[in-house]
Amino acid sequence: MTYVKPAELIGTVIDAGASKVLLSTKDTLIRSIMGGALLCIAAAFAVTVSVTTGIPLLGAVLFPIGFIMLYLLGYDLLTGVFVLAPLAWLDRRPGVTIGGILRNWALVFVGNFIGAFTVAVLMAVVVTYGFSVPPNEVGEAIGHIGEGRTVGYAEHGAAGMLTLFIRGVLCNWMVATGVVLSMIAKDVPGKVIAMWMPIMLFFFMGFEHSIVNMFLFPSGLLLGGDFTLWDYLIWNELPTVLGNLVGGLAFVGLPLYFTYARSSSPRTPRRRRVAPATDANPATAVEKTPAAV
Repeated sequence: MTYVKPAELIGTVIDAGASKVLLSTKDTLIRSIMGGALLCIAAAFAVTVSVTTGIPLLGAVLFPIGFIMLYLLGYDLLTGVFVLAPLAWLDRRPGVTIGGILRNWALVFVGNFIGAFTVAVLMAVVVTYGFSVPPNEVGEAIGHIGEGRTVGYAEHGAAGMLTLFIRGVLCNWMVATGVVLSMIAKDVPGKVIAMWMPIMLFFFMGFEHSIVNMFLFPSGLLLGGDFTLWDYLIWNELPTVLGNLVGGLAFVGLPLYFTYARSSSPRTPRRRRVAPATDANPATAVEKTPAAV
């Protein structure tokens, strides 16, 4: 298997960030819709496996399938562009501006939500036979997830909000690591193995992923979960998005950039200046010491 060393990897990561920012509106929306949909169908699969087998670890082991498929196809997640796009701006790539980054984030958020909500509706139809019967055991489990991760946090007040935010931070530490590791190998088996590890970890640990939640919570509302849209937005989605942004940048993007991108090009020493000799006394020419580099 091929292995791209971190000092070489960072250039690929920055290139990817620049390409995301400069991508057309149409392509950004298509790729983010499909990215959100594939990730969320995998979340539905993982919940189904966990419920039907009674082995949550098995669901976590299989959940990365969706993440792997979407990144092999070049689709986008908000949690990924949170990390990639700012690095392209830090590296001063042509055409990459703050406005362009915010535009990219907004488009990917909208696209991911469309994809996730579409899967939520389709799965709700599946587990209720077109809303003609009460949800099956998988549907009930999804509804209870929504309750626990909204009103469950609200019951603890500020401490619950802090816990929610930290879970969002920890989540995108792992997910952004998976995004970067998707570029650390040039062959498919290497990419798959590298991406699998951090994604399995975040899912089993119950960390908060804004895109997965775009599926779980609308599904819960459609399936009779005991929480409201306001609960979802205030006590999950918005703090989770903020935590994902902080976690991805603070623990993945910025450390990689400052230790590899800034260190990979040694600074060129300044040329030493020599005072010209005079006709009167050539021996008085003095070599001036350059400033510290």
